[in-house]
Amino acid sequence: MSLASDLQTPVGTAAAKLDFQVEGMTCASCVSRVEKAIRAVPGVASATINLATERATVDFSGALDPRGVVSAIEKAGYAVRSETTELLIEGMTCASCLSRVEKALTAVPGVASASVNLATEKAVVTHPADTVTRSQLEEAVRARGYDVVQQATVTPDAEPEDRRAIEIIGLRNSLALSAVLTIPLFGMEMGSHFIPAVHDWIMMGLGHANSLYIQFAVATAVLFGPGLRFFRKGIPNLFRLAPDMNSLVVLGTSAAWLYSVVATFLPGLLPEGTRNVYFEAAAVIVTLILLGRFLEARAKGRTSQAIKRLVGLQPKTARVVRNGVALEVPLETVVAGDVLEIRPGDRVPVDGTVVDGNSYVDESMITGEPVPARKSAGSEVVGGTINKTGAFSFTATKVGAETILAQIIRMVEAAQGSKLPIQAMVDKVTAWFVPAVIGAALLTFAAWFIFGPSPALTFGLVNAVAVLIIACPCAMGLATPTSIMVGTGRAAEMGILFRKGEALQTLRSAQVVALDKTGTLTKGKPELTDIEVVTGFDRREVLRLVASVEAKSEHPIAEAIVAAAEAEGLVRGPVDGFSAEPGFGVIGNVDGRSVLVGADRAMTKAGIDVAAFNTTASRLGDEGKTPLYAAINGQLAAVIAVSDPVKETSREAIRALHDLGLKVAMITGDNARTAHAVAFRLGIDEVVAEVLPDGKVAAIKRLKEGGRTVAFVGDGINDAPALAEADVGLAVGTGTDIAIESADVVLMSGDLRGVPNAIALSKATIGNIKQNLFWAFGYNVILIPVAAGLLYPVNGTLLSPVLAAGAMALSSVFVLGNALRLRGFHPPVKQGAGNGAEPNTLEFNQMETAS
Repeated sequence: MSLASDLQTPVGTAAAKLDFQVEGMTCASCVSRVEKAIRAVPGVASATINLATERATVDFSGALDPRGVVSAIEKAGYAVRSETTELLIEGMTCASCLSRVEKALTAVPGVASASVNLATEKAVVTHPADTVTRSQLEEAVRARGYDVVQQATVTPDAEPEDRRAIEIIGLRNSLALSAVLTIPLFGMEMGSHFIPAVHDWIMMGLGHANSLYIQFAVATAVLFGPGLRFFRKGIPNLFRLAPDMNSLVVLGTSAAWLYSVVATFLPGLLPEGTRNVYFEAAAVIVTLILLGRFLEARAKGRTSQAIKRLVGLQPKTARVVRNGVALEVPLETVVAGDVLEIRPGDRVPVDGTVVDGNSYVDESMITGEPVPARKSAGSEVVGGTINKTGAFSFTATKVGAETILAQIIRMVEAAQGSKLPIQAMVDKVTAWFVPAVIGAALLTFAAWFIFGPSPALTFGLVNAVAVLIIACPCAMGLATPTSIMVGTGRAAEMGILFRKGEALQTLRSAQVVALDKTGTLTKGKPELTDIEVVTGFDRREVLRLVASVEAKSEHPIAEAIVAAAEAEGLVRGPVDGFSAEPGFGVIGNVDGRSVLVGADRAMTKAGIDVAAFNTTASRLGDEGKTPLYAAINGQLAAVIAVSDPVKETSREAIRALHDLGLKVAMITGDNARTAHAVAFRLGIDEVVAEVLPDGKVAAIKRLKEGGRTVAFVGDGINDAPALAEADVGLAVGTGTDIAIESADVVLMSGDLRGVPNAIALSKATIGNIKQNLFWAFGYNVILIPVAAGLLYPVNGTLLSPVLAAGAMALSSVFVLGNALRLRGFHPPVKQGAGNGAEPNTLEFNQMETAS
């Protein structure tokens, strides 16, 4: 989507000039073209382009229209560089707050879009580079009654543990004080109604008037002490004609308190029979709402625990070898190229390459793979992983924000802060919800006052207050973001990274999962899989001789044979007379023996009969392999197969996808015979073979016909177009950076069982969101009419404001508690070596056509 399509409609005249960073200009004709395009935009007085700085300065004669300017530049064939600014906002309590902040930010001239997350309390604002300043955005937020935390950037370390702790402590203290004052007040008022002894003591000992004065003093202390936080936010928003949840609390408690004050000090102003007091209701409402806010704040903190754990993986110090001495230094002083020492039990501080030593490293928090990985010279290590038993030293290759751990944290944060399409409906409702509730409360009061039984004034007041208090948009605002935070965090713990939040919603609807072959279904690296020798020949000796000759070749098949010989500890001999004939094979002399290795046509050309291996060759062909033969001194010695083995987990992953009711397709550049042989063995439903990268895109489009949602899983550079074309692209983390950047979801371990797990988690998360939304909306749809007194004519039921406050607090806590259940999500397929793995018998040749 272009930036122009995101920009808002013309805005006000807060400024007469805007600057735009234009990309793609190379010469004076480009400048002329861009200037002409901008000047044609209505409202533009002049436009000046600086080619050296690539800056367009636009003067407006009327209302600012950044969207029109950006659109004109893009239509002229150039791009406008955009950037994002992130704000940490304090004071948001409900969905209406979120909507209000977003509107304030998008109203700032030049802002393209603004997304606010209630759970993380973050706003991400997109705008053309250099057109909007941070101070402008902060000013817009503060003008709506909210505050912005003063920090230049919001980083994982800055995600406000201290601020969150301060908020929780403040709420806890306010709740404690409010409860200490409210409980005696509630006891006095309710006890006098239901406990004769309390009633007698108040009437005869304390005195009714003194009782009212004490209730007034205590309720006032609660409202304007612990409850003052509601007035500080709610009243300014009322005056701005933008009421929020705080405004509802203020209106409800103030109405109950003021009515009670009049009944206590000026009873003559009220009709006989209506001089009741509701001091205890006002105080209990404040206490219960503070309780809900306190529980909500604690639960919010738990929703981001995955991020906190990821941040906590990085040690604070590292042992760096400098001038031959290992020194403990702060992590931030480590630079690429430093050599670091790792001892048993140490956490690897940064990414790097092992230069000395051997060990096993637990990479589970990065990849989701529970089995420690062996590390030796040349192995890659990842910052944040835990060394187990051995010791090693490594050279730092990536530090700071470039490490894989830092990238993972950024991916998870981006997904947690994103909005799903389902949120659009919530935003539309919450935009008018609070004003509608105030209208409903006024209507309730008027209906009871005009048509209600005596005392009509009392009935009208109580029911209007109940409507104001019970209508809680907090639950609506928290329903989606909390589930996203917990769901994406749980996914990260499983080695599944949602780079784009939208994928979390789309993936659950997948009907077809298309898989690349090489590196996705297979290991992506050729291995020697079969070697059968003729009677009279020794297998190890034949392998040694063949490897000696193949060592002179650069073909991938040769590399696999040499690697297999080295793995068996075989020592290659010197080779002379080496020659290679493309399409046939290689020949050379080793230890005085002539060794020929090649296809059947090479043997035929040399006059060597391969009929002894016809049965074996046929079997290898059925398995998708192409046999090679070896002859020594003109005699057939062995049949060999080198192929790219299927990952041990592929069959189980495909079975799990079928269990989820999905169709599985394979799209590959390999030859059709090989592809169909593998598909048959793995149970794949559909095969598209012998396609180039653009052919993969066409195959994805065909699979999407009929409105089917297609997920594509790949790992290579040639998979990037298909990953982008699919409804959801999943890249295996062992693949290339380009593939990962093109994907919506990244499987860090490269284990295909992550695909059904990701789909199952997507279904669980969206199901959780729907449960939250059902509760949040259903709660209001059902209880607002009850609070208004709809059931009173039927069975005399009325909802006390106190019960309304309790129910309101419960709704938010319920939504948060339900979202936190996702932390216990159990994947349908357990990942990890040895779990459900089958013998490595599914192999095929990938040499004929690159996948």
